[in-house]
Amino acid sequence: MIKKSLEITPGIEPLYGTHDENLRLLEDKLNVTIDLRSDAIHVTGDTASVARVEQIFTDFDALRKCGVNLHNGELNGMLKLVVADPATTLKSLVDTGKQRSAGVKRMVQPRSPNQRKYVEAIEQSDMTFGLGPAGTGKTYLAVAMAVAALVSKKVSRIILVRPAVEAGERLGFLPGSLQEKVDPYLRPLYDALYDLLDPMKVDKLLESNVIEVAPLAFMRGRTLSDAFIIMDEAQNTTMEQMKMFVTRLGNNSKAVITGDLTQTDLPNPKKSGLLEALHVLDGVEGIKFCHFEDVDVVRHHLVQRIVRAYDSYGKAQQQLPLPIGDVALPDPNLASAAKPISKPQ
Repeated sequence: MIKKSLEITPGIEPLYGTHDENLRLLEDKLNVTIDLRSDAIHVTGDTASVARVEQIFTDFDALRKCGVNLHNGELNGMLKLVVADPATTLKSLVDTGKQRSAGVKRMVQPRSPNQRKYVEAIEQSDMTFGLGPAGTGKTYLAVAMAVAALVSKKVSRIILVRPAVEAGERLGFLPGSLQEKVDPYLRPLYDALYDLLDPMKVDKLLESNVIEVAPLAFMRGRTLSDAFIIMDEAQNTTMEQMKMFVTRLGNNSKAVITGDLTQTDLPNPKKSGLLEALHVLDGVEGIKFCHFEDVDVVRHHLVQRIVRAYDSYGKAQQQLPLPIGDVALPDPNLASAAKPISKPQ
């Protein structure tokens, strides 16, 4: 065990986090003790851990002097990545984020180890599935990667797709044109676009069809080449729709499919195309599946607790005994997983 004093430089305070939460994170994950004094910061722990804390303080100070200002949510997420991997530093994360986000308004930066795996899978694979609860950044990161690919001219267009599953109101009874009818279903995708690019530029790209936003039904019969394609809310696809979508991929294209199997709006959730795809496409070369958990939630802290509460409730309900007279039916998806299913051509 050693004890080292780190100088408090002007402007270092944001590194502490709200109510010193970032310092508590470093203490917990690196097994050190951090003592704030008026003249210095005293760090106690083993040699390697103290050195890592010192490196974090040095990197933060250097980035700040270079004009890189990390807000607390972003910084806390980056620190989680740094403490999880000894080879990762704040500087390396920022450098990678800048390269990935050239021309984009915000730096595309994962905030958890699973988000990092997701972003890397999107970069390395032709098709990536992102599955997990609300608030884990599945859709936002996918749109961010699509925008970065468009700006860097890796693709010539972005296609954003969502199944228009009705929940309470039928499309035919909604006012306006077909585009105006489906726009409410696609609003999260629009929100991400306007957050990443100048609003006037987004409008221009939408008008010129460089960014195309469409319901899933419009994809049948098309071959999508030189494009970055995102399908959001994939848990609401039928088995036939999912097979149709994953076979649209053309040359020099990349697809990201996101969904949360706990929020299926289909009349029969067990017939979800996303659920079937987990069985059919597992192990197919060029396809990656990334799973998110409640710890990956990057919205308000309350959202993370809500996700955990629903997950615990769901597990408890599954363990309850069946009422007298009820018979447990076999899961058709488990049966279908055991049978040979023809792969998409």
